[in-house]
Amino acid sequence: MSRICGELDPLVTAFRTRPLTAEYRYLWLDATYHKVRIEGRVVSQATVVAIGVTSEGERQILGVDVGASEDKAFWTAFLRSLVERGLRGVRLVISDAHEGLNQAITTVLAGTTWQRCRVHFMRNRLATVPRGAREAVAAVVRTIFAQPDHASALVQLRKVAKGIRPRFPQAASLLEDAAEDILAYRQCPPEHQRQLHSTNPLERLNKEIKRRSNVVGIFPNVPALIRLVGAILMEQDDEWAVAERRYFSAESMKPLGTALATTTTQEILAAIA
Repeated sequence: MSRICGELDPLVTAFRTRPLTAEYRYLWLDATYHKVRIEGRVVSQATVVAIGVTSEGERQILGVDVGASEDKAFWTAFLRSLVERGLRGVRLVISDAHEGLNQAITTVLAGTTWQRCRVHFMRNRLATVPRGAREAVAAVVRTIFAQPDHASALVQLRKVAKGIRPRFPQAASLLEDAAEDILAYRQCPPEHQRQLHSTNPLERLNKEIKRRSNVVGIFPNVPALIRLVGAILMEQDDEWAVAERRYFSAESMKPLGTALATTTTQEILAAIA
């Protein structure tokens, strides 16, 4: 077992630190949690993963790291490591509304647009509504996302907020405050929008990680966790690379332009230092 691990570690390290040579138009960020034994105690550790889509429509796993929490410092360090390896060209970042992550995105990926995961937002907003009214309110809110474009979706959002405010003022305020964040994906090409409104593409990968890591239960240390998760991600990345179909067609990616194409990694790092 030690020999096998010794052979795997350099491969995982190379995968986690490889140069990012393409331009990535979309970036998904999310975390899952694992139990790890540290200094004799079993503690929960955040395993963060980044997935990107290149300007040619190819999906790739860009990075993975493990840390004690999802605070700003941890997310900032993770995003900066991606930039140091060559991450550029990002137009839209999709994630949940973790305060530390939002601050890190603003700091490190200035100039990008943030899409708040619609699934998580709906869950959080409905938590402010009495249980008996949640289904009806959810149905009304879904009419926002059924609109044909960004402008009409914003108009419908304001109508919905006005309609539910008398009975559910907190839910109405949350909806108005998050309007641009939950509808950012509507500015992207129509054929991309179904995959961009939530972190579901990454959560499916996290479920596979959890399925296989649950066999271990408690990891003896952080390197053991990174070794297993890294191997799973390497396997998935290889499968995506040999797939016959791209995540998005190269033709559909052209309207996104060449944002940051002339900006070097050194210039980005200097800006965020």
